[in-house]
Amino acid sequence: MRLLFVTDARSPISRNWMRYFAERGDDLYIATTFECGELDFPVKRLEFTPVAFSAVKKRTSAPSSASSRTLRLRTKIRQWLGPVTIPASARKLRRFINEVQPDLIHAMRVPYEGMLAAEALKGITNRPAFLVSIWGNDFTLHAPSTPLMGWHTRRVMEAVDGLHADVARDVRLAREWGLSEEKPTLVSPGNGGVRSGIFYPPEALVESPVVINPRGVRPYVRNDSFFKAIPLVLAKRPETKFLCSSMQGEAQALAWVQDLKIENAVELLPAFPHEKMGGVFRSAQIVVSPSVHDGTPNSLIEAMACGCFPVAGDLESIREWITHGQNGLLVDPADPQSIADAILSGLEREDLRREAAGLNANIISARAEFGVNMKRVEEFYGAVVVRRAS
Repeated sequence: MRLLFVTDARSPISRNWMRYFAERGDDLYIATTFECGELDFPVKRLEFTPVAFSAVKKRTSAPSSASSRTLRLRTKIRQWLGPVTIPASARKLRRFINEVQPDLIHAMRVPYEGMLAAEALKGITNRPAFLVSIWGNDFTLHAPSTPLMGWHTRRVMEAVDGLHADVARDVRLAREWGLSEEKPTLVSPGNGGVRSGIFYPPEALVESPVVINPRGVRPYVRNDSFFKAIPLVLAKRPETKFLCSSMQGEAQALAWVQDLKIENAVELLPAFPHEKMGGVFRSAQIVVSPSVHDGTPNSLIEAMACGCFPVAGDLESIREWITHGQNGLLVDPADPQSIADAILSGLEREDLRREAAGLNANIISARAEFGVNMKRVEEFYGAVVVRRAS
């Protein structure tokens, strides 16, 4: 097929997904909303199509590389003013679509890629099939944030021919935002799933009390609560070590470490290549995901595949993966004591960690294996294209 992806091509999640189709032999065209570095898979054509002020971001910088305060401010500005940039950006994308004539356009989240694609398709006769992916906070954080964001979200749901979500919750929310019942949907992890050759459990349970927070800096992750929970854990388990990936050099994280006097217990790590994260997860007993908005966090299920005991924010989407007290613990992500209590329970109860590791291995194998999921995506692509043509 001729596939046109409208995406942030810097994203490892997007690249993981697109690489699969490149290796399958499909013709890939990419309209990237942020400038990106060289891709490690073949692409027929790549065009930079900025929207919502994405052109002002540092060239090729990784997503979420700014400070937490900067990210929150940038998110607010883009929510209020970003939609007004869509018509001009859509004209450029419309020309790209007319030149490429793809079989399928896949926008890999609603704001602003789905909004951009929906606007670009206006007025195109015999338009290609249009599919959008929902990321974890598209409906819960962005859609209700401003009147224009809500209006554009509804337009996307009306325009698409199919929807991919990484949790069933978002299919339900998509219907509430205007996706008609007859349009097909697929629930599958956002990066395609867990690669079992990279993310697999250690030969034996980890004996050292190591806790990892892999979420990096995001405006919807309560890292403030996580860092405040660390002294509470250390008061009872002073030998515990905390690893924080994608936080090396982050000013706010450094300030928390210094203010809370936890320098000896915390290591702020760089962003690791995807293929290296399996080894990092296998060194830890517990993974913590203190988010307040989420779908299926890819880092969370990858850590679960590596035997980490999960402690995560108590969200509807997370409850699709974790049953509290069985294969993990759910917490109030705004409450440091809640996070600390769950970490301590995980550290102190080897029986709970061992049982959860077995349950999670079965869950990941059944629902999140990369090859199986991407075969389902292939079939879904084909069904959406056929349905549009009929």
